[in-house]
Amino acid sequence: MRYGRGMSSSGSTSSGQHADAFAASFREQFAELVRLRRDVRHFRPDPVPEAILQEALTLAHLAPSVGFSQPWRFVLVEDAARRAAVAASFERANAAALAATAEEDRALYARLKLQALREAPVQMAVFCDEETNTGRKLGARTMPETRAYSTVCAIHTLWLALRAHGVGMGWVSILEPEEVARICEVPAGWRFIAWLCIGWPREAHTYTPELERAGWEKRRPLAELCRKL
Repeated sequence: MRYGRGMSSSGSTSSGQHADAFAASFREQFAELVRLRRDVRHFRPDPVPEAILQEALTLAHLAPSVGFSQPWRFVLVEDAARRAAVAASFERANAAALAATAEEDRALYARLKLQALREAPVQMAVFCDEETNTGRKLGARTMPETRAYSTVCAIHTLWLALRAHGVGMGWVSILEPEEVARICEVPAGWRFIAWLCIGWPREAHTYTPELERAGWEKRRPLAELCRKL
């Protein structure tokens, strides 16, 4: 019998691991999952099974949230007219972003593929309910933005859960938040966080982000982003 969390049949741990630690093989697989979690912008039209979506959303709902507020709100958008309206919002926002881009970067920006709004078979808007009383504002009175951070944790969990099935996801942020909220007809207290494009990738998963491959930016060394006090 195999024990996935570093336990022997007697209940003791191996290699000095704590009883709740996962086995080294699992940790290696998890590291591989994180490395291969990429922002996907090229999708096949094949449908994603409902069972995979439901499993991924169920895991996303287990993400941490400030005060256990669970503020994430997932809106699956299947209506073609609404999708087209969101694509039009992207075109306006992207034109404005291109105009604001430094002149030396403008040509490269114009060549980047930044969305798959007309390709991805599954599209989902994610909102943060900033007026929820779940959690009774514990931890959010001094930093109400932590509700949005919690929603992002749920999105990242969804991303990993989908990737574990081989399904890709892309996060579109070049949009008009108020317009997307209007298109989705959500309550006034819901803050738009992300538009997600989901489907089977056309390309093989790679360790290197597409923007790095395109020459837009390189990954910074971790040493530059950590400090001790």
